[in-house]
Amino acid sequence: MLKISNLLLTLLVIVFSLTACKNTPEPIDTINRNAIVDSAITAFEKKLLASQIDSIFKKYNFNGSVGVFKDSVQLYQKENGFSNFENKTKINNNTIFAIGSVSKQFTAVLILLQAEQGQLNTEDKVSKYLKEFQTKEYENITIHQLLNHTSGLNMFGGRLLFKSGTGFFYSNDGFNALGKIVEKVTGKTYDENVLQLFSKTGMSNSSTGTSFNGNGKNFASAYLGTEKNAEKVPNMPKRLGGKEIGTPAGGILSTIQDLQIWNHALYGGKIIKPETLNRFISKSSERQHAVFGKMGYGYGIMMNIGKPVSYFHSGYIKGSPSLNIYYPETKTSVIILSNIADESKGKNSIFKPHIEIKKATDAIENTVIDLKKEMINTVPENSTKLLP
Repeated sequence: MLKISNLLLTLLVIVFSLTACKNTPEPIDTINRNAIVDSAITAFEKKLLASQIDSIFKKYNFNGSVGVFKDSVQLYQKENGFSNFENKTKINNNTIFAIGSVSKQFTAVLILLQAEQGQLNTEDKVSKYLKEFQTKEYENITIHQLLNHTSGLNMFGGRLLFKSGTGFFYSNDGFNALGKIVEKVTGKTYDENVLQLFSKTGMSNSSTGTSFNGNGKNFASAYLGTEKNAEKVPNMPKRLGGKEIGTPAGGILSTIQDLQIWNHALYGGKIIKPETLNRFISKSSERQHAVFGKMGYGYGIMMNIGKPVSYFHSGYIKGSPSLNIYYPETKTSVIILSNIADESKGKNSIFKPHIEIKKATDAIENTVIDLKKEMINTVPENSTKLLP
């Protein structure tokens, strides 16, 4: 990839140098140097993404949808396979998927919105809001510790795995408790709160598993196994609201376009205040992810340790692996949604396409950042658009 970048840089420098130095009549228009660089890089990025991700689709015969957007500009989008294997309904850009634990960031934002309104403080003890935490074992757990999985809580009702605040253990029960806190302080159900958030953000095709009323229209049924022996997961999407999963922890349904809208609004400061967003993305714990390795953890969001800077979260409920990534330096979203998983091969195998796409987009992000810096320093400041 680095060789491709250097070749592109060399060619662009030659083109711009020739254009700037050519002995012609007066230029008709002055072009902003940054605009030239951005346009060239975007064209390069589109080609590279298509080459890299198309090959991953082909390698795994990936059944799902992938979208890459810079701000609101689509750099890449592709769908392959079926949303319903029985009817052979093809996935399209309006297909609605279960997104699993990608849902956690919506719960975290609902909590932070209440904090902005003075209804709670993230350092408050959970026992202030929920009776089930008013025991000696749980009484000192804070909202902050639920948000970044440092409470020591595993399954609710059991003993803590460690003293709250001293370790990391990923807890769905912790996020379901956060959903109950949202209900407590707002006087509305979790579904009402999150649907209101979707509406304000412009996410017209997102809902919860329990509120979904599409009667199967555009919904990607979840399957286990392979395309040849796909076994439908029963009671979807209603089962997402049950005790096994829980809507605040993993019960949201969404689309590629809606998650792009969410990323653009959230990281663009349109949902929570800048200082609140900083708390959301600040690394307050670390985890060793079974699939994606060592990473930082904020409030319902994970982050790379090292370059490139990225905020992301994977999700998995039976048959539906997902991954939502945001690169803040270039304002780029990468969203990967699917609706079939062969659990017999383990989680690492299920997420191989997602892992490879993230590795590719991480590398492309680093390349694009370095390339832009080189080009900005190389392209003449007063590059001109000349008459033919």
